[in-house]
Amino acid sequence: MGLVISEIIPRKEISLKDLKGKVIAIDAFNTLYQFLTTIRQVDGTPLMDKNKKITSHLSGLFYRNINLLQEGIKPIYVFDGKPSELKHGEIVSRMKAKEEAREKYEEARENEDEEGMRKYSAQFVKMTDDVIKESKELLDALGIPVIQAVGEGEGEAACLARQGIAWASASQDYDSLLFGATRLVRNLTLARKRKTVSGYVEVNPELIEFDHLLNQLQINREQLICLGILVGTDFNPGGVKGIGQKRALDIVRKYQYAVRIFEAVKNDPKYQIDFEWQDIFKLFNDPGCIKEPEVVFKKVDKDRVREILSKRDFSLERINSGLDKLSEIEEKKKQKTLF
Repeated sequence: MGLVISEIIPRKEISLKDLKGKVIAIDAFNTLYQFLTTIRQVDGTPLMDKNKKITSHLSGLFYRNINLLQEGIKPIYVFDGKPSELKHGEIVSRMKAKEEAREKYEEARENEDEEGMRKYSAQFVKMTDDVIKESKELLDALGIPVIQAVGEGEGEAACLARQGIAWASASQDYDSLLFGATRLVRNLTLARKRKTVSGYVEVNPELIEFDHLLNQLQINREQLICLGILVGTDFNPGGVKGIGQKRALDIVRKYQYAVRIFEAVKNDPKYQIDFEWQDIFKLFNDPGCIKEPEVVFKKVDKDRVREILSKRDFSLERINSGLDKLSEIEEKKKQKTLF
């Protein structure tokens, strides 16, 4: 679900060129879900090889990262570790929603409703061990660093930004901001165009700068975490019923300190808190960063990339075309160094 605070977040539209030369820590699970849900056939069927194994994630990683590398962006992919016990309720809720979506998909298929099939098929996507393993293998072959977080990947990506290892973290969710990411880039790995009812619209990356955000909202990081908890996070879905984004902002500004904020809400008969806010606050405030993460950008192993993709029935011609683009990038780097 992610944190819903889009109405009060100051952000600016940027282009990929603005990120040239920048190291970006990408929330891997968030990105893989994008690929698995959007890279599909008209009827919602994901891309698959001849053995009926899904390949949407490999297609997305290969072509989108070529695009990023061509723009001079240096991606790091951060994978989730063990989910927090606090996330149990959200995981159960998601599983239930997936089962409901599967039932609706089967109904749409029986009615030969392609629009419904596409809509509901994307809602019961699962992140399997195979998808994670194959994604890491392809990224490594492409020379792109992979970081395995201890806990939340989004938290570790934010840590990389805070440590100065990455210039920004990238995710569609706003949770990175609660984890303290110095900058958050959205729409980085999405397709550049999105289909809407009125036709296709351009989708450009957005940049949210943490310090600017706090200045605009006139709050500090601890107050931002409290605001997020009031509205609802993955660790307390739905937050406090009756408190929206703007109301939450008013509350944290008025009471300022975490204890006073939640005491005021608890003592207000209009609201009811059915979660332990202290545990959630602690997790966002200290996500358990890796102290010295190993980040190494390597050369592309073209033979390995061909092996990984060709055995999953990718066209050798298209693989080589993508690799040629990466070769052009390397050649430009050499010429620049010589110059």
